[in-house]
Amino acid sequence: MRIDIGDTPKKNSDEHLDSESGQPDCAPRTRLPAFGFGAHAIVVLTYLIGGVSMLVWLVFLFHGSFNLVNLGLSEVASLGLNTCLCLAFFIQHSTMIRRSFRHWLAKFIGTDYHGAVFTIASGVVLLILVVFWQKSAHLLTSPQGLLRWLLRTVFFLSIVGFNWGTRALGSFDPFGLSPILNSMRGTEPPPPMPFIVRGPYRWIRHPLYFFCLLMIWSCPDLSLDRLVHNVLWTAWIVVGSVLEERDLVASFGEEYSNYKRKVPMLIPWRIPLA
Repeated sequence: MRIDIGDTPKKNSDEHLDSESGQPDCAPRTRLPAFGFGAHAIVVLTYLIGGVSMLVWLVFLFHGSFNLVNLGLSEVASLGLNTCLCLAFFIQHSTMIRRSFRHWLAKFIGTDYHGAVFTIASGVVLLILVVFWQKSAHLLTSPQGLLRWLLRTVFFLSIVGFNWGTRALGSFDPFGLSPILNSMRGTEPPPPMPFIVRGPYRWIRHPLYFFCLLMIWSCPDLSLDRLVHNVLWTAWIVVGSVLEERDLVASFGEEYSNYKRKVPMLIPWRIPLA
């Protein structure tokens, strides 16, 4: 599961919160056996863990805590544990996408595997978060009737919008498997894509983050633990967006700076870019 969705039009860049390929741009690609068992096993494991963790997290966002493992902690201790689970995911995620970490990782495994390793690690940590999340007894709000249905509708429309954003990218590799698959097929990676603004990117610079935030906040049952989850994830996404902007300006220069001036970052409050 790769939450670093890299949702800005780019030239197959692997900047912060981008890295759809998950491989460093400075290390040579490592060829894999065309029909090697190890490569096939990594692909299957990545699809399994990445897909399952993505689905479980979406159900968690829709339903709330499953309370699968009740540790019998006090309210304060439960909220503290939940906070630590979120921070563990943020640290793992943000550390493993750094170029310095991938430089280090390249000493041990081929660069083609980096995206898959990142997905597997992220999926495992995310599943741990969901399994050990402690449900709060304090329910802050739980609207019923029309408002509840509207919030549920927002959730599913956000999934549709997220899919719209990925299609607008033209190339989206959520599990970081493209390098492995290209090596197995004996094909070269596609050439860099030009900077093109289309679809939801005409409205906001980070539509995938925007739709993620809508999914996070559209659960009508807002308990105290869910509020902690929502606030922490919102802060992480906003901070990540700001950091990614620096990398994108460094990569694209004036072209992205002009785009920045014309299109909002996370809230679509202007008329879309023509």
